[in-house]
Amino acid sequence: MSSFGDVEDGEGPETEREGLSDVDEDEGDEDLAGDEYVDGDGEGEENDEYQLEFGTGMDPLAFVEENESGVMPFQQFEKLEYEALAARKRKALAVQRAAKMKSSKAQEDVFGANIDEIWESAGFGIGRRRRRRKKKRKLGRRSRLTPEVAKMLGEANLLYAMGKFEEAVELLKECVRIAPNVPDSYHTLGLLYDAMSDRKKALNFYMIAAHLTPKDSVLWKRLASWSMEQGNIGQVIYCLTKAVKADPDDVDAKWDRASLFAEHNDYQKAAEAFEQLLLQRPSDVEVGKMVAKMHHKTGQCERAIQVLEKLVEEHPAEADLTAVNLLAELLMESGQFATAIAHIDHASTLYCPDQHLPIDLSTKAGICHAYLGNLEDAESFFEELSEERIEGFADLIMDVGDAYLALGEHKYALHYYGMLHGDKTFDNAGVCLKMAECHAALKETRAAIDLYYRVLQDLPHHIETRLTLATILDENGQFDEAISVLAPPESSESVGPPGDVEDSWWKDGEVRKKLAQLYLSHELYPQYLDTLVPAIQETLYLESQNHKVRNPKRLRKSVLLERVRWIEDRPADEVFHGFRPVLSSSNMVKAARAKKRLQQLLEDKKDRKAAALAAGQTYESEEEEDDEPIPNEVHHVKQPLPNLLKDEEHYQLILQCCRTLTSSKRYWEALEIVHHTLQAGSGLGQEKRDELRNLGARIAYQTRDANYGFDCVKYMVAQRPYSTSVWNRYYQVISRSEARVPKHNKFMLHMRSKYPDVVPTMIISGHQFSMISQQQGALREYLQAYKLQPEDPFINLCVGTAFINLSLGFRLSNRNQCVMQGFAFLYKYQRLVNFNQESNFNLARAYHHVGLVQLASTYYEKVLSTYVKDRPPVKLPHEAVEIETGIPPKKVTSDHDLGHCNLQREAAYNLHLIYKRSGSSNLARQLLKDYCSF
Repeated sequence: MSSFGDVEDGEGPETEREGLSDVDEDEGDEDLAGDEYVDGDGEGEENDEYQLEFGTGMDPLAFVEENESGVMPFQQFEKLEYEALAARKRKALAVQRAAKMKSSKAQEDVFGANIDEIWESAGFGIGRRRRRRKKKRKLGRRSRLTPEVAKMLGEANLLYAMGKFEEAVELLKECVRIAPNVPDSYHTLGLLYDAMSDRKKALNFYMIAAHLTPKDSVLWKRLASWSMEQGNIGQVIYCLTKAVKADPDDVDAKWDRASLFAEHNDYQKAAEAFEQLLLQRPSDVEVGKMVAKMHHKTGQCERAIQVLEKLVEEHPAEADLTAVNLLAELLMESGQFATAIAHIDHASTLYCPDQHLPIDLSTKAGICHAYLGNLEDAESFFEELSEERIEGFADLIMDVGDAYLALGEHKYALHYYGMLHGDKTFDNAGVCLKMAECHAALKETRAAIDLYYRVLQDLPHHIETRLTLATILDENGQFDEAISVLAPPESSESVGPPGDVEDSWWKDGEVRKKLAQLYLSHELYPQYLDTLVPAIQETLYLESQNHKVRNPKRLRKSVLLERVRWIEDRPADEVFHGFRPVLSSSNMVKAARAKKRLQQLLEDKKDRKAAALAAGQTYESEEEEDDEPIPNEVHHVKQPLPNLLKDEEHYQLILQCCRTLTSSKRYWEALEIVHHTLQAGSGLGQEKRDELRNLGARIAYQTRDANYGFDCVKYMVAQRPYSTSVWNRYYQVISRSEARVPKHNKFMLHMRSKYPDVVPTMIISGHQFSMISQQQGALREYLQAYKLQPEDPFINLCVGTAFINLSLGFRLSNRNQCVMQGFAFLYKYQRLVNFNQESNFNLARAYHHVGLVQLASTYYEKVLSTYVKDRPPVKLPHEAVEIETGIPPKKVTSDHDLGHCNLQREAAYNLHLIYKRSGSSNLARQLLKDYCSF
């Protein structure tokens, strides 16, 4: 027999102390932590179970007083328990690591082990005896109260019986200070305060007593009841959890705890709690149904089905039709209609062998047959439903109608929806809406329209009804009525208070889009734009405001001080003193900013103090205000089109609106929409952003101010600097602008330095120099382009023209050589273009410009002898905006709409000037009559 057997029978204190002589220091401290008092059953707790112990430095009475931070007493006990268990966990891990290191060391030195180590490794050593002795002692330990404490408790009870509550309270508080771990003191204090009608303090003292006697489940349940009266649900759940731990067989406590979780929408914890109860009572139908409902609430439908199937199959005697009904609902929701029919048939055989199934189960069976395609069998189950009175089964009739509607059997659905006519609960706008949907599917347009109007009388703000009704009316040729359904009422400004007007149905985004779509389909473009453009502009404005960088919240002063301590609060005798602290770069930046901010706050405080003293006022510190964060004053306004920048449909809506605005020559509004979309649409893909910029460049070409379109074309050429067509678009926008574009010159300098081999930048720069009469700069740029593309006709024309213009300058020393060089390039240009009419005109104009009128007359006559037919201007596919918008393109109706290709009129006019100056007035007059008269 073991030598520790006497300890189990309750050996005295002397023997117990002797037994502690072999226990190491840490284990002895833990063993002695609760020696003052143990609950009366004499059974200690397990090693991993927590019990409250008031040590030195802790004031038990502080748990009763009102906490300024609003922390409840049970939350303080939770924190103490968490810290104690965490400390115990850390200690256990440390012991485990030490044992592992000792074991590895013993394995490395097997041959040097002594007899004690061998016995210890085999489990027969002194450490084993210590642990066993400690466990035995814990199980049999029973401490006794000191005579002083017992006397004080007796006197307090006597005072309580005599009604001297105040004296008893003071005596018991003194008792708590002497022996803080005696639960009787707190229990009696609870009785006293309850008698004094201070239920809150009574509850707090009972809470301490319950923590000192954690096995008293009755006390925990009483505390839960009192907490429920006070409305403290968190404390109720806490007390019931403790009651369940004290008495794991207490079914009522488990049920109440799980029900509280369910009532407060914590379905996951409710499911776990009911699962524990189901393990204890597997045949309880109510528990099984609650488990299934909680799993269904958490979205675990399959788990709920498994629980009910197990209940019905393993406990058929205890199960009932309500469980089968719930199981059938879950199976139908998950689409397992055949399995649901099987369970209903089995329940019919088991519970209703000689009678019909309840009507709710038979209805569910019929719905399952309908979903499986057996409409005749389904109708046989619904016969009983048609014979019953509607008052008690209207919900079942509604379920049948909904099932047929979902299956697309609109005739059957109409039959059952019609049965609900006259029912106070279900004869409402919802049923009318479903009946209208059925009539519309059956092409019974007139009946559907009447029902939709009836729904709008009851629910005027129902958006889907208005949209559907407008579609049906438009398809039926009733366009004006469709517009009246969606257009705002004439007295919309005076309908209800301002808050109601903002939420009115005509301000809904879907209504506006549908109304605009109707206008667009009937080619009513002004009405389309007036409906859609304000909504888009307002939405983009709100989106841009939301994307602006707001001022961040001001950090509290305590946070700033804490960050400064990261780099300043280090001991002077630190081994690595003088080295950088081990911080990440981001934390170092935060600490530096915090230090700078604190210095700034200190300087501002000094300045304010000096200003206040100079004004003869009393300075009041604002440190408390500095600790408060700046409120984020952001007012969320409802957007007219909430998802404008989030999906493809709304993106196409923006493009359509911009193209229609361009076709209506409302260029500024179109450019504004493009600009704000690019600014606010950070979530748009790169492809869509490029398309918007291209659209903005095309619209900007139509305007006389390139400030809006410049950013678009600038981005385009920056992305494709070697594309000639993109540079053409860029220069089209810049050259048509009547306003000065300040960013253009700087951008061109940047592109010339970054891409020195791009010819379009050289040509554009040359044009810019020519426009400001700096011919040398223009010639320099053109010659750079000529080096790269010497056979380009346009570059040869530009170089020749630049030489001719330069030859007319006053500071040129060798004018004739410059003229000859210019004409050399012009003749090369003429050869490259095959001596066409345009080249002859350019040569004639050059000779005319330098005063060689004889040669100019020769080339003007060549132009007059050549005829070129005028043609419409050539447009690229992306320039045909009218075609993209669906607006019919303009037809060429006269010669004024044709492009000017024939240069005979210009040549005749210039030649007539030469003739007129030489004195041949009749010849000049004849030229104007032949070529320039209409």
